[in-house]
Amino acid sequence: MYKDKRFLLFDLDGTLTDPFFGITRCVRYALSRVGIREDDLHRLTPFIGPPLADSFRDFYGLRPAEVEKAIAAYHDRFVEKGWLENEVYPGIPELLRSQRDMGRRLFVATSKPQELAERILDHFGLAPYFERICGALDGPGGGSKAAVIGRLLRDAPVDRPDAALMIGDRRFDVEGARENGVEALGVLYGYGTREEFLSCGATRTAATVDELRELLAE
Repeated sequence: MYKDKRFLLFDLDGTLTDPFFGITRCVRYALSRVGIREDDLHRLTPFIGPPLADSFRDFYGLRPAEVEKAIAAYHDRFVEKGWLENEVYPGIPELLRSQRDMGRRLFVATSKPQELAERILDHFGLAPYFERICGALDGPGGGSKAAVIGRLLRDAPVDRPDAALMIGDRRFDVEGARENGVEALGVLYGYGTREEFLSCGATRTAATVDELRELLAE
């Protein structure tokens, strides 16, 4: 099913690395800067994946000026130490090495800011596996997953979208891939659910990194 996919596009958070503490602690700090106290980090896991502006607005009802202030505070803490509060999922380096050795071309497509994505992947020794790391850019729409994937397809370049596969842990990965004519596979060891993936059109899901490896061989 996927063995003919020559281009593998990986999401970062929830797919290659587990950013739970880095993201939730930064969100907690950001909320405190707009007068909201949140002690339970697990209540903040819905922030992992979606654009920050949407999450602050939808989950806590922040007004535009508060959203802007919260995002600035989030990034201040993330740049200082949040990006280090992260860990690589077991088995990911071996998976990437095996796919690269098979001749597949590997890329990262993430809504995280470009510079931070590069810093994280370099710090954890994953950067050498990828031909290109594509993250969010400043400006309207520059951080949507559809925009990131579209830019990656153009700049890499990926000559055939139907020969590419997007691998991610949230519906945003699936929807962004579909907008660009790319098939998507959802991983369940991150922060999405099987129901979430089925509702947005993912063709298959992998519960573990080992299962992901098996599916990529089919």
